[in-house]
Amino acid sequence: MQALRFKAGKDLEFFSTLRSRVDAYFIEKNISQHANTSMIIKTIVLVAAYVVPFVFILYMQPYVWVAMALWFLMGLAKAGIGMSVMHDANHGAYSKNERVNRNVGYILNLLGGACYNWKIQHNVLHHTYTNITGHDEDIAGQKSLRFSPHSPRKGVHKHQWYYAFLLYGVLTLYWAVGKDLVQYINYKRKGLNKNKPAQNRSLFAKITIIKVCYLFLFLVLPVLVSNIPFYQILLGFLLMHFVAGIILSVVFQLAHTIEETEFPMPNEEGAIDHAWAVHQMKTTADFSRKNKLISWYVGGLNFQVEHHLFPKICHVHYPNISPIVEATAKEYGVPFLDNKTFGIAFKSHLSFLKKMGVPHVDEIMG
Repeated sequence: MQALRFKAGKDLEFFSTLRSRVDAYFIEKNISQHANTSMIIKTIVLVAAYVVPFVFILYMQPYVWVAMALWFLMGLAKAGIGMSVMHDANHGAYSKNERVNRNVGYILNLLGGACYNWKIQHNVLHHTYTNITGHDEDIAGQKSLRFSPHSPRKGVHKHQWYYAFLLYGVLTLYWAVGKDLVQYINYKRKGLNKNKPAQNRSLFAKITIIKVCYLFLFLVLPVLVSNIPFYQILLGFLLMHFVAGIILSVVFQLAHTIEETEFPMPNEEGAIDHAWAVHQMKTTADFSRKNKLISWYVGGLNFQVEHHLFPKICHVHYPNISPIVEATAKEYGVPFLDNKTFGIAFKSHLSFLKKMGVPHVDEIMG
């Protein structure tokens, strides 16, 4: 991968000022930047909504339609845990104690993922190189989807605004079955995995064991301990993943792949035209900031601007620091992208998908 660097100079003053103001807010309020009581309650609620329905299905063996409703609920909880609990913990935002962050972050294993690869893809590549084609894997699209004006356009992309949401639905299923193993190979090849050979052998074994245990828990164990037909278990498992995949994908897309966000590219020397914080402001958008239900459920990821600037602050604090970010951005002439409602942001993403699928869009959005 090409080594990139962000521009220094006057742009740096924006983030220096903003960071001091956000720090002052926590000092003035005498509160921690990490999880509070409401975050702990949310953790318990979401984990219970994921685990309890599964136990109920196994031991009560309800009617099929009831079981499917419970699998659906598990999909909602799976996405919620991913956006709220696991996400904050693996950013080091859940607690000031790194052991707590590490242990809470391991809940990703219960969702079918592996922490090591997630941290490389998300914490390193996405948060550092947001919306930079060839570096941010979250806009790669895997050939079937085009999320950047700098990615090759194929004929099929003109229909992507129809089929994209079907592909979004398989996100977590692919993640649970094969993505981590593919990333393990790719990150070693690209030099992103800095482990020694012995460490990588251990990592590969852990990833494999996680996958086997996850699939055994959700697909094999139910058949062994209940009289539920396998096809019903499989159908519910796929439904859970489809629901979680749709939610996780859409929430991410509304923050980065919309008409308002930019997709900067480095020059020949590998330099980006702005400082890192200003780059984040141009490539990231908030949505539905005043909707408390959405903010609670998506883990503050509708405050994506605040999250990208301060990933080690627990998301429960984002609604309070958001006005500070917005005011400071205005003061320094830095864009603050914000769609007032979910509907507006969703419409912008649809328009973006359409534009990415037509010829010569690069000339329009470059």
